[in-house]
Amino acid sequence: MAKQCDITGKKTQIGGRYSNRTRATQFNPCGKVKRQPNIQKKKIYVAELDKNITVNVSTKGLRTIAKNGAYKTLKAAGII
Repeated sequence: MAKQCDITGKKTQIGGRYSNRTRATQFNPCGKVKRQPNIQKKKIYVAELDKNITVNVSTKGLRTIAKNGAYKTLKAAGII
């Protein structure tokens, strides 16, 4: 299963690993690199439903939950 945030939708990005000198000579021996998001598996208590829900969430998603509240954020993401 791919790493993806349930709240924000962040997922793995693929990018190049170029130095400025490499870019100048049009030569790329390094290949591609995967940049993984910071995904955490968390149990979040939702008071309105009186139960815990387990989600894979990025750290930015955790900040969104802290700001807007668990029920509102999870409902907008389509989890509950």
